[in-house]
This record gives sequence, C-alpha cells and structure tokens, in this order.
Amino acid sequence: MIFFKLFAESFVFAFSALRENKLRTFLSLLGVTIGIMTILVVFSAVDTFRGKLQESVDRLGSNTIYIQKWPWQFGGNYPWWKYMNRPQPSIRDFNKLQNRISAANGIAYEIGIGNRLIKYQSNSVEGAQLAAASHDYYKTRVFDFDQGRYFTEAESRAGSAIAIIGSDIAEGLFPNQTPIGKVISVLGRKVTVIGVFKKEGEDMLGVSSDKTILLPLNFARNVIDVEAERYGPHITVKGREGVSLDELESELQGIMRSVRRLSPGQEDNFALNKSTILTAGLDQMFAIVNFAGAFIGGFSILVGGFGIANIMFVSVRERTHIIGIQKSLGAKNYFILLQFLIESVILCLMGGVIGLSVVYLLAFISKIFFDLIIVVDFGKVLLMFVLSTVIGLISGIIPAYRASRLDPVEAIRSK
Repeated sequence: MIFFKLFAESFVFAFSALRENKLRTFLSLLGVTIGIMTILVVFSAVDTFRGKLQESVDRLGSNTIYIQKWPWQFGGNYPWWKYMNRPQPSIRDFNKLQNRISAANGIAYEIGIGNRLIKYQSNSVEGAQLAAASHDYYKTRVFDFDQGRYFTEAESRAGSAIAIIGSDIAEGLFPNQTPIGKVISVLGRKVTVIGVFKKEGEDMLGVSSDKTILLPLNFARNVIDVEAERYGPHITVKGREGVSLDELESELQGIMRSVRRLSPGQEDNFALNKSTILTAGLDQMFAIVNFAGAFIGGFSILVGGFGIANIMFVSVRERTHIIGIQKSLGAKNYFILLQFLIESVILCLMGGVIGLSVVYLLAFISKIFFDLIIVVDFGKVLLMFVLSTVIGLISGIIPAYRASRLDPVEAIRSK
C-alpha cells in the first residue's frame, strides 16, 4: 500500500510538472509521436497490403500446381536463358497426365487469349479477357455463378459455341437484360452466353473473373493454335482431399519427366509453380519493408528519446530547490527517482497515444474517402505501449538518478 501511495504521489508531481510546462511538453512529445506514428503506419500499411496480396494468392489455390514453361521466382538471379528454349505445355502433355495421375481431383488445360473489344448491338466492353479451358476448369478454380450454369462434359468435348462471361461483361453488354441465351461475337464466331460469373472484384494480382469470357478449349482449338506461346498455355492440377502438395508435386514431376522422356541426368524442362512460392517471396519482400520502416521509426524515436532526456535534465535543474525541500522533509531517494521516471514515461506514452490516434485517423479517412480498410494490428498497438514505456525509462533514468542523489542542503542553496 505504501508503494502504491508513493507511486500515486509521484504521478501527481510528474503530471503537475508537465502541465505547468506545456510548450516544453509538446516539443518533447513531437519526436516520439513521429517515431511511433512512422512505425505504426509502415507496419499497418504492410499488414494491409500483405493481407490483400495473400487473398489474391489464396485464390490461386493452396493445393494447386501450375505446370508452365517459366518458373515463378523472386530475386535478381533469374536464368531466363535456361528456360527460354523449353517447350510449352502441350495438349499431348495434358492428355498423358490426365490418363496417368492419381493424386489429382481435377486437371485442366488453360490459355489466355488476350484482351478484346466485345460488342452486342450498340453496347461494347473494352478489355474483355478471353480465356479457354478444358472441362475440369471448374474443379481447379473457385468461382460462383450469378446466373446460368457451367459447360456440360458433352459441350466441352464437342467444342460447342458457348461462353460464360464475367459480371462486368454482363453489365456492359446487357444492361437491364438477362444475358443468358444472348449471342455475341467472339474470335469472329457467334457464341451463346450460358452463364455469368458472380462479381468478385479486382485483386492485387489481377486474378478476377469479372471481365473474363470463358470458352470451351475444343471450341478455341477450331479457331486458334491453343499451344502457341503467346497464349500462355499451362496445365492446372488440383490435388485430391488428403493429398499433400509435396505428394502431388512429386507425382507430377515423375509423370512429366516420363512424358517428356527425360533421362535421369537431365534437368526438368518444365516448371511446377505453386502459391507457396509467391507466399515465400512476399514474406522476404515485406520483411525488408518492415525492417526499413522499423529503422526509420526507431531513428525518429531515438531522436525523440534524446530530446526527452535533455528536457528531463532541464527539469531536474529547475526543480533542484524543490527536490532539496522534499528530501529535507523526509522524501526518500527512490521517491525522487520514481517521480522523474514517471514524468519521462508519461511523456513517451502521451507521444505514443498521439501517434496511434493519428494512425487511426488516417485509417478512418482512407476507409471513408478511398474505400480502403487499413488493418491496425492489436499486437502492433501493444508494441507501441511497450516501446514508449521502454524509451521513457531509458530517457529518464540518468536525470532521475542524478536528482535522487542530490544533497538536500546543496539543493536548497541552489536557488
């Protein structure tokens, strides 16, 4: 109880000193406020950006592997000359895989035909992304329908002149109309709309079906060369439930090496890409950004800490006479020490709270005016309080110790 009473008295003394010197208090807060705000802004921005990118990566599938010519890779050392002469995934590769693989729930051959201008009567949509895929596309991708349905197996096999369109395409071509059953021109051919994808919204990687027009692969084969490199052909394989990504990758590698007739000493001439490669790359990139933000913010806090230490030395000098009177009346050394330490910690905590308030204000503004939700993690808020307290203790310990060791007689004479 005595300790808590002394602590409360020290708090009152410290708060009174801060209130009496408002300008000094404000200048002391500034450095810590900027430092804390910088750290929280960087960490919050990184967490938000990281979350958005992770959502985009998750859309690619956590148990999905993409067989492609070019590997996904982060970093500066990318031996493109090694991959340039690799063959593109072919229909033959796809058929062989489909017949041999046992660990897959679905396997699809996909191409991206590119952006086209699509018209229906007087309405048009620019930048429509034409794509074509084999029947198992619905097993390898996650999507919902707003209207209509998916291709039947017979339609996919026959290469029927049908299409599924994205929500943006539907809104642009058929405002206030039902798209189902309408005929549009794609690749110079008439195709019938049988389905509309549910609106997803644009993500950070551009993975969205909103502007997509999906055609059966066998329909596209009658119009274009689906194995041409400019269409980016790739094979998407979705693993069965209970099959790990490593097992799926191992089986795919063995089958592809057999299909491509590679000897044991030859390198793979194909890439098995998966979302974990992107996740690892993102972790490396954001670790660097976090370090840079922490360094800049830490430097600002350090400058603020020096400022607070300087202010505390001034405060001790100005209150030397009062310290002498307190000690002559029986105040112990630890009471004086605690009084100045609390003042220093309060200064830092006030700076931290102001910095946190500015971050929350910026998050509120971004949500209202830019429709961007900034994530302020509770762990980072807790870190702010801990960091502010530590900086306060470090900045105030030497001035507080010197104040506690003053001789009462000399202190009283100092005035």
